[in-house]
Amino acid sequence: MERTLITLTGSTQATLIDQDIAHIGRVMRPSLLGDLGGPILPAAYWRKRLHQLLDTGQLSHAQLYGVDSLLLQLDQFEASAQPALDELPPTTAMPLRPVHAVTAYPHI
Repeated sequence: MERTLITLTGSTQATLIDQDIAHIGRVMRPSLLGDLGGPILPAAYWRKRLHQLLDTGQLSHAQLYGVDSLLLQLDQFEASAQPALDELPPTTAMPLRPVHAVTAYPHI
């Protein structure tokens, strides 16, 4: 089976790039925030995706602005990210005292 190379017209490629930028704008932050297990997709993944868009070399001014804005958001997120639990210094809190049983009816 022979593969045929499909070339996109300028407007089709611009539309796909617009859709990709919009998609990244919607999902990047929730993905970085993740859950208790950490980010769903790391910052390096999003940075790579954004640089791939820049590497197409066919971005309009508005598209460049969108990608640049997302890269700045990514930089801000990385600068303010909380350290991972294993990077935190050991706690110096007082050890827990034993809990004494308290009766519900002290007069008994």
